[in-house]
Amino acid sequence: MKTRFLHNLSAAVVLATAGMPAWAAPADEMNIATTLAALILVVLLILFLAWLLKRMKLPGIQGADGSMKIIRQLPVGQRERIVLLQVGDEQLLVGVTQQNISLLSKLEQPLSMEETQSGGEFAAHLNKLLKKNDKK
Repeated sequence: MKTRFLHNLSAAVVLATAGMPAWAAPADEMNIATTLAALILVVLLILFLAWLLKRMKLPGIQGADGSMKIIRQLPVGQRERIVLLQVGDEQLLVGVTQQNISLLSKLEQPLSMEETQSGGEFAAHLNKLLKKNDKK
């Protein structure tokens, strides 16, 4: 009698849960809007994590050991810019175009970090260097 009761109980449980897996939502709740919203959420999460990694500037990800870094950039055209690089103890002014990279000047007196953070002193120093190179 006991085994028959257990058999009937287990059969009832099997029949009750046979329609769908325990982790699945009911069919009327699964629609294209929830699937699309979940997909958009995952894509946004991936984009946010990529942006976060880029902003963190981890040396292992960028492949640099920290001996060379860009201090400041100044766009001078649509795809051209002037870049101030810190290489060891030296600072170099480099022109970057789509076709090449060329050394404009090696700074004899490196700019301090306070000067590079504010744009005014950097622009004034750059103008002085450009005028000096035009005279040559």
